Amino acid sequence: MVRHLDIFGQVQGVGFRYHFMEQAQTLGITGWVRNRRGGSVEAVIAGAPDAVEALLAWARLGPPAAQVERVEVSAAEGEFREFALRPTE
Repeated sequence: MVRHLDIFGQVQGVGFRYHFMEQAQTLGITGWVRNRRGGSVEAVIAGAPDAVEALLAWARLGPPAAQVERVEVSAAEGEFREFALRPTE
């Protein structure tokens, strides 16, 4: 299962990407995450459906310092060998 996420709220400057990557790696998910210039975080995640659902649930809360307002999820495509942090776009 592959999903594209746009995460909005207080999600930059709070370690969101690093915690997200840690959660993804723990769940065996591949893909990537990056900050967007507009203040959101974008990610593409790939893995077993239960692992993807678990990461989506985590993303709706985020790390302790984050204040997630909403997460927009859509179907995506792609195959990834690992989970990576990408530069801001």
